[in-house]
Amino acid sequence: MYRFRRCHGSVEWAKTLRYRAFMRAARLKSPKDRLQIESIVSAEFRRNSQQVDRKNFLYVEYLLRRGKKQLDQLKIPDTVGLSSLKFNLSQPQNHKP
Repeated sequence: MYRFRRCHGSVEWAKTLRYRAFMRAARLKSPKDRLQIESIVSAEFRRNSQQVDRKNFLYVEYLLRRGKKQLDQLKIPDTVGLSSLKFNLSQPQNHKP
């Protein structure tokens, strides 16, 4: 059994549980789909841990809720994979026609 370092705070604990739940759900898919799912999940968690301010609780809670919905969808047997969208959250630039 793996030993995980103790997480401080309920948000950290929820993130760890959500990540592990995604990895468990990926095990139920085909080997090809499993690799794709694990790759997307780890990349998303890594990207969010680097880019999202930990004190922005509203956004972190939003990400946890969105992850829960995605996890529920992934657990459906007919679902074969995940997709990932990338958004640029920087300031909009004025484009001249």
